[in-house]
Amino acid sequence: MNSSMRTAKEHPELAACYQTAYVEAGCDEAGRGCLAGSVYAAAVILPTDYHNSLLNDSKQLTARQRYTLRTEIERDAIAWAIGIVTAREIDEINILRASILAMHRALDGLQPPPGYIIVDGNRFLPYRKLPYTTIVKGDGKYLSIAAASVLAKTYRDDYMMKLHEEFPQYDWNHNMGYPTRKHREAILQYGPTPYHRMSYNLTGEDRQLSLW
Repeated sequence: MNSSMRTAKEHPELAACYQTAYVEAGCDEAGRGCLAGSVYAAAVILPTDYHNSLLNDSKQLTARQRYTLRTEIERDAIAWAIGIVTAREIDEINILRASILAMHRALDGLQPPPGYIIVDGNRFLPYRKLPYTTIVKGDGKYLSIAAASVLAKTYRDDYMMKLHEEFPQYDWNHNMGYPTRKHREAILQYGPTPYHRMSYNLTGEDRQLSLW
């Protein structure tokens, strides 16, 4: 076993679910802080007795671990789905609303539908009048949110790798659209692409956006 796998397995195993009265879906998003590209979200329903000692917040995993886990999640989940909101939509409604909309779109794809929702973070808007709970750092506490974080991250990374083929000068195969120095220098040199979020300050500090 290599050191990265050993470190990942040392974390306490996450809880299988927040409650058991209803079928529960975990939700998380990826790409909220990026300068370019769509924001992705995932919704996952796992069996209530599900166990996976490696599954954790996607940011704590290597790329190889995330893709291995994606295969396991898609195999083992009762249901899973991806939701996407484009850069143009983000510019129209702001990134916080767009992140929630992406989660709603992911929830739309679940069959069977959930009866309860748990969401990473502290912001959400009601979905079909279903009860929900927001959980700060929930991707490090509950398996279904962690699973959603892995799916959202890996599917968004796949998308950014494809965009990189079209616009290689922005280094998206490494920064995935996040505001690195190389990314911002490329914007200054070449200008923004159709995939950049024009409501962001692309060459400096991002402005703070209100949910409302």
